[in-house]
Amino acid sequence: MAVGSDVIVVGAGHNGLVAATFLARAGLSVRVLEGKAAVGGAAKTEHPFAHAPRLGTSTGAYLLGLMPPELVAKLRINLPLLRRDPHYFLPTTGKRYLLFGSNAAATREQMLSFFSAQDFAAHEALQKEIGHLREDVHSTWLEEPLSIEDTADRYVRAAHRATFVDLCRRPVGEYLERFGFKSDLLKAMYAVTDGFAGVTGGWDTPGTGMNFLVHNMCRLRGSDGTWMIVRGGMGTVTRLICEQARSAGASIETGRNVREIEVAGGTARGVVLEDGEVARARVVLTACDPFRMRDLVGPGRFPEWYEKRLAGYRRDGTTMKVNLALRGLPRFTCLPEDRGQFGSTMHLLPDEAEVLPRLKRAFAEAQAGVLPEFPTIEWYVHTTVDPSLRDPEGHHNSALFVQWVPYKLARSTWEGEEQTYVRHLLSLCDRFAPGTSDQVVDAFALPPPKIESHFGITRGHIHHVDNSYGFADRLPYTTPVQGLYAGGAGCHPAGSVIGAAGHNAAARVLDDLGVRFPA
Repeated sequence: MAVGSDVIVVGAGHNGLVAATFLARAGLSVRVLEGKAAVGGAAKTEHPFAHAPRLGTSTGAYLLGLMPPELVAKLRINLPLLRRDPHYFLPTTGKRYLLFGSNAAATREQMLSFFSAQDFAAHEALQKEIGHLREDVHSTWLEEPLSIEDTADRYVRAAHRATFVDLCRRPVGEYLERFGFKSDLLKAMYAVTDGFAGVTGGWDTPGTGMNFLVHNMCRLRGSDGTWMIVRGGMGTVTRLICEQARSAGASIETGRNVREIEVAGGTARGVVLEDGEVARARVVLTACDPFRMRDLVGPGRFPEWYEKRLAGYRRDGTTMKVNLALRGLPRFTCLPEDRGQFGSTMHLLPDEAEVLPRLKRAFAEAQAGVLPEFPTIEWYVHTTVDPSLRDPEGHHNSALFVQWVPYKLARSTWEGEEQTYVRHLLSLCDRFAPGTSDQVVDAFALPPPKIESHFGITRGHIHHVDNSYGFADRLPYTTPVQGLYAGGAGCHPAGSVIGAAGHNAAARVLDDLGVRFPA
């Protein structure tokens, strides 16, 4: 039986829920259809550990950083944000380390003690410049995008325009070299955490600079430019947005998988669900990845030029997530006492003398279908900042965020290698914090194929489309099919838990329908 709505939203991840909220507030009848058993997409709090079943953890997205505060205000949600201070920890296997947050004097002291005055000056110059760029372009995230060059001309101060374009178009390695860091280890730390996360690209790959810019757009209240923990895990974010969407009148249905988007005469008419239900709507807004959208539409519905554009975006996921249950905290050789490092992003990198060659080697290995001997690792233990997720037994949640790994292995399979590789990754942790492996009670690993199946993201790509594509180079909100819109992470501004794509897609739908965007 056909059921009529003004808008059907396909997917109840954060972008789909944001879009549904504003569309419903504008007075439209909105139906959100989610194939999984729960809303949230990759922004979920789950209990995945068989040996610690009451321990909660964010299994996909780990931190909130890039959601514009203006969007948070428009959504009318009160996010329980927890500042990570310190927020960066760079350990070594020797005595050197870097642990920094809001204490500028401590950062300067460590830089001068363990690195150099040259490195401290480079760090200060980098933070100043990226802060200027953040100030200049942040408003573009809640607008229809222009080209990178037009964005520079319209929004970026004259002194930084050429730098902005180069940063968006060129490798992160070139950008970081401009500042004159003496330490390759520090350069690698900045490149890894902001330039490489989630993209098919390394030190010399054009577009990794765009990813670096995206990841430095943190403007949340109290963040001071850093990513934050959400109390209760990342599922709190999507739960709060879902509540707003429902209170505005949107119908949100889980376990309702869409099998097909119906298109007739070049116009989207609605969707067909797995159970055979035909749901009609004036508008279909897809908050899934672009390739899922294309599969739902089916062959021959999009013109050739659009098919080529979609094909150009397609990349395999290169990220592995290893979620861990720990019985106790690790103990680092370089910093045995707990000085807040566990709540920060802990960067595990090769030794200074070989770090950059090792980074390049790891990326090349992953591209060849080989599991890297030393991939880059960001390590988290968020229960040290948010104890609400700890279980009665006192376990800590933890996670290894690993770049880069292949989607498909050249000489084996993930089924055959996953457990062995998890043990290998933990052995790398043991180099910095001996005995870490012995603290592990359970592991819930998500290599790219499991990211694909667990979260429903094509090829396990956490950003849907590489963040090497920026601004108008990303997937447009409108499609060549009348009444069909895109509003997922593949659209402007980027992949991560931002929500701006859902907001902007809703604004485009309302404008096309002649309906005023809600105040």
